[in-house]
Amino acid sequence: MNFDILPPTIRWEDDKLIIIDQTKLPNEYTEKTLHTREDVYLAIKKLEVRGAPAIGIAGAYGLCVCAQQYINESPNLFKEMVRKDAEFLNSSRPTAVNLSWGIKRVINTLLKRSHKSSSEIYNTMVMEAVRIHQEDIEICKSIGQHGKSLIKNGSGVLTHCNAGSLATSHLGTATAPMYMAYADGVKFSVFADETRPLCQGSRLTAWELQRAGLDVTLICDDMAASVMSSGRVNLVIVGTDRVAANGDVANKIGTLGVAILAKYYAIPFYVACPSSTLDMKTSWGKDIEIEQREADEVCYFGEKRTAPENIKVLNPAFDVTPNYLVTGIITEKGIIYPPYDRTLPELIK
Repeated sequence: MNFDILPPTIRWEDDKLIIIDQTKLPNEYTEKTLHTREDVYLAIKKLEVRGAPAIGIAGAYGLCVCAQQYINESPNLFKEMVRKDAEFLNSSRPTAVNLSWGIKRVINTLLKRSHKSSSEIYNTMVMEAVRIHQEDIEICKSIGQHGKSLIKNGSGVLTHCNAGSLATSHLGTATAPMYMAYADGVKFSVFADETRPLCQGSRLTAWELQRAGLDVTLICDDMAASVMSSGRVNLVIVGTDRVAANGDVANKIGTLGVAILAKYYAIPFYVACPSSTLDMKTSWGKDIEIEQREADEVCYFGEKRTAPENIKVLNPAFDVTPNYLVTGIITEKGIIYPPYDRTLPELIK
């Protein structure tokens, strides 16, 4: 497989942050340059760039974009303003831990050593953001290598939302084992949930897997039980935006339902993520803040209204899957299994 067919989700060129505007896919492939802190904030908030690893990278580079306007200020003022911008960017999406993780890594470069000038601080920040980006590329490869053995000839793999190349720097998390298995010549099929209300499965996952040549079939979310019962699915791999210390996982709304169905039909349910998504400061899933999004996402399908005016709407972006439904967690360091309160701390030592 030629992995170059997967377009880079995020690029840093000539001190400019360039992203694929994922809200336009699959009908229009558009790259967008983010010039200001407001541009970065809105790109993350509006899901123009999305996926836990990707927004971690975007947050790191985005802070560098913010810092550009302070290069001619004193080092102390530079640091003060950058910290304020970090808080602003971090507020764009609260559930995905990688956003705060990426921003904190760049902020820590301000504290590690003294700097002679603001431009020197800026250069250090950019180097750290580039390092985060390059690390993610290697992490995705490693997740793929560790997870590909789960996919056998004749396998049917179901995935929910988009934890693919578009959600990371390259290859994805949940899709990395699929790409690696495909490259090794394994014959298998993928079922991609539509993932309402924003259809990341149909707009993004189906688009990138089809583009890469994989055998992918799109299904509506409420078809998952039927497809599982028919025997066409024998493995589930999803991504996650945060893993609590006990192994509870927060992922796109609907993941919990998939996990419950997988348990009922005795189908292994795996979660793929970089170790940076592990949040050992959060004891369990009930402590994870769940992002609530706008009612219009539920009331419209595309540009057509599909709900009554003034209807009450509940629109959580994520749900939490309890650890006992998770067969294993695929990371760049290997696959870990229960009991997660023991294996997770060992993983991050």
